[in-house]
Amino acid sequence: MPRYDFRTPRIFLDAPLGGGTEVALDRDQANYLINVLRLTKGDGVLLFNGRDGEWQAELTGTGKRSLSAAVGLRQREQPAPLDLHFLFAPLKHARLDYLVQKAVEMGVSRIQPVMTKHTQVARLNLDRMRANAIEAAQQCGVLAIPEIGEPVPLKTIGGDSDAGRLLIFCDEDAAVADPVAALAAIRPAQWHSLPLAVLIGPEGGFSADERDMLGKRPNVVRLALGPRILRADTAAVAALALVQAVLGDWGGS
Repeated sequence: MPRYDFRTPRIFLDAPLGGGTEVALDRDQANYLINVLRLTKGDGVLLFNGRDGEWQAELTGTGKRSLSAAVGLRQREQPAPLDLHFLFAPLKHARLDYLVQKAVEMGVSRIQPVMTKHTQVARLNLDRMRANAIEAAQQCGVLAIPEIGEPVPLKTIGGDSDAGRLLIFCDEDAAVADPVAALAAIRPAQWHSLPLAVLIGPEGGFSADERDMLGKRPNVVRLALGPRILRADTAAVAALALVQAVLGDWGGS
């Protein structure tokens, strides 16, 4: 039996959900369900809000610009989230969209842009990032929408800031032949509850001063991702997959 129902359309609502209630969908959601998917009154959808799990619902009102749904039974409970932050130097346009979508699929709880010396993008559309996060969650069965942080300077994650969180600092210049072994070597007894962060740098890499600053931070692991130089968006997927497999919620122990 499949774990998720991928055939029924899934919609994120930033509103409380509970059986026996009726909820209103916004204009964009109504347009998508009625005009794109051609749904009509009585058709089923799945609703989630990132807090209350996933709920079966039935469309009840199908006006041209408005739509409502009657909420029925809970399909899935809300899972406990992994405390995993993803920190990255901003990218341009489509590559940033891809990066946000893959971070959501990989189960991160916070997406945090970080400005470094060689970052090439100075301004970000946070609303677009959140829209991409919601779309990825709707399509992939993810029940939690990660927080989208305002861009911060790299120095804010150095020093003793959030020092109880293990920072996986991905750097192509790190002398690490086996990243899986390097992560396994630092896995504590209570690895499943350890707050984690993964940091990916810009295309131009980190400066010497930045490497030195991050190396002095408590609870930091400097990690290379293999013998090849990866683009930032590819490095993000590789790093998050490694961390989830060794330290995260992919079933390791």
